[in-house]
Amino acid sequence: MDIMTILSILFAFVCIVVGFVIEGGKPIALLQPTAALIVIGGTIGAIGISFPLTTLKKFPKVLSIAFRKKESDLKEHILYFKEISIKTRRDGLLSLESELTNDLDPFIKRGLQMVVDGIDPASVKNILNTKLEQLSARHEDYSEMFTSAGGYAPTMGIVGTITSLVIILSDLSDVAKMGEKIAVAFIATLYGLGTANLFWIPIANKLKEINKKEIAEKEMIIEAVLLIQEGVNPNTLVSKLVSYLTENEAEDLEENHRGIGL
Repeated sequence: MDIMTILSILFAFVCIVVGFVIEGGKPIALLQPTAALIVIGGTIGAIGISFPLTTLKKFPKVLSIAFRKKESDLKEHILYFKEISIKTRRDGLLSLESELTNDLDPFIKRGLQMVVDGIDPASVKNILNTKLEQLSARHEDYSEMFTSAGGYAPTMGIVGTITSLVIILSDLSDVAKMGEKIAVAFIATLYGLGTANLFWIPIANKLKEINKKEIAEKEMIIEAVLLIQEGVNPNTLVSKLVSYLTENEAEDLEENHRGIGL
């Protein structure tokens, strides 16, 4: 679980409530079930109209990904591919068949399987790149759900405010309480802007960042598979793959694995 994401969301909402209280507001005034129903229900309904069922069914799983902490596997992949490179140079490409276990990363397994099957490098590259493009397109569709929700939520907030104002202005018998009622009506706008900018859009941005890292990982895997198929020196393979790491990751890899060939 990515605690930082959860704490950041809570911190943002708490700051709004605390600021409201400091200005003299009462926290209970922020609790308006009807406003929440209009904003959240309207936003979800708009998303349901905008995207196909196949994408919508992934909503819970995609949301959980944003709150899941996943460490980068790039360094581990580099060490793994160096071992594979040493093995294939010693025993031949067919020796990779013993590596194709069920617990192996599916993308790596797909690439190595094609190498074992003797598919030419150009075809291996094209097939894996096509798989990568399809993966990226699916991820973009998922993150777009949250981006769209961030656009719909403020509008739903305005809808909620307008509906409340219509009710208020239709009965002007109690002018003394009108100011209080109008203030409450704007809670819907607050809900819309708050959920958009503190939840929907940040989650969309988080998913986009996760997608970027996964794409970089898959690109490194493609290059590694092709280098193994080419039969390059293991240390040369490592030197090329290290370019996918950040400076800190590269230094850490070198410090913890002296003699790896960096």
